[in-house]
Amino acid sequence: MSKNKQIFDIVILGGGAAGLMCALTAGRRGKKVLVVEVSNKLGKKILMSGGGRCNFTNLDVTADNFICNNPHFVKSALHQFTQWDFISMVSEYGIAYHEKDQGQLFCDNSAKDILNMLVKQCRSAGVKFLLNCEVNTVTQNALFELQSNRDDFVAHNLVVATGGLSIPTLGGATGFGYRLAKQFGLSLNPRQASLVPFTLTGKWHDFSRALSGVSIGVEVCVNAISFADNLLFTHRGISGPAILQLSNYWHTGETISINLLPAIDLAKELINAKRSQPNAWISTLLAEHLPKSLVQALYRELWYKEHEAEPNLQSFKDSDLQSIAGQVNNWQLLPSGTEGYRTAEVTRGGVDVSLISSKTMRHVDVQGLYFIGEVLDVTGHLGGYNFQWAWSSGFVAGMACE
Repeated sequence: MSKNKQIFDIVILGGGAAGLMCALTAGRRGKKVLVVEVSNKLGKKILMSGGGRCNFTNLDVTADNFICNNPHFVKSALHQFTQWDFISMVSEYGIAYHEKDQGQLFCDNSAKDILNMLVKQCRSAGVKFLLNCEVNTVTQNALFELQSNRDDFVAHNLVVATGGLSIPTLGGATGFGYRLAKQFGLSLNPRQASLVPFTLTGKWHDFSRALSGVSIGVEVCVNAISFADNLLFTHRGISGPAILQLSNYWHTGETISINLLPAIDLAKELINAKRSQPNAWISTLLAEHLPKSLVQALYRELWYKEHEAEPNLQSFKDSDLQSIAGQVNNWQLLPSGTEGYRTAEVTRGGVDVSLISSKTMRHVDVQGLYFIGEVLDVTGHLGGYNFQWAWSSGFVAGMACE
């Protein structure tokens, strides 16, 4: 049976956040739009984000919240379609939402509300969808010609919104967008799983596994970049918002610093306590600030053997107390790696932006070819920033397609 060959103003590869925003924006402009999705469902990543409630943006969005080889690249798109523009969409659609820590906005009910809003607006604008469709080849003559396992398509504009390599179980992490980028002369920057938990080996793996489920507020640092938020011990290592944020800046083989008591000068507190409570134990004082299970694990691992009696404060020299405090306020830990793309929220790296217009997301040398969202070498911090990049980059491409 011969395949049909349909002509569209715009074909968008990828039915995620960026692709849907681009589609509804272009559709409202009267463009004939087709969204091609390789998996069996639109917006899978939207549905699973934020624990099923979708951290859809942040109240405070600046270029400083993004990592890119060109730190200025994101500014134009973020200015053209701001967090307030998306919040307005959410409010107009009647979606209830709330603010959590640090300006993060979540749906009150379900991430389905965000996906339903995007899909409904796409359908109202006449956007067509084709699921379970894998594009095999793309060629460009006067127009873009796409061959797939379903139909063949012709498009005046092609928008690549294929995402990254994270969470391959969702079915869309094929790397096709990267291959297209190379085909059309774009460079790829190294890709790495990011916003992802760290794994540990040896004694620290056993240490974390024994504390699995314990969460504390910390300050973490690598390469002079630091974040203050919660750390969570897991069966495989360490996670939590502070660690996910730090993973954006960490590279294999680098040691991280963890301040378990960022608001307390522990050396000063221990030395003062030695004067006023000479018979007190360090573990007792630490337990006033940290979970008892963590205190016991730290003391057993760092300062005394399991069956040794704990000495009181007067048994320590001031220099010894300063050393112990340093291990709490500046715990040096070498992760063995990360949990990888299986659990990573985003892919760091991707299509280099040097040949992408920051104002339109168009390939500067290829008329009608656009790259948006996570496929680009733009990575946001945890807290709704990657979704805002999807909305902003999708919007500007949707407005620019001719």
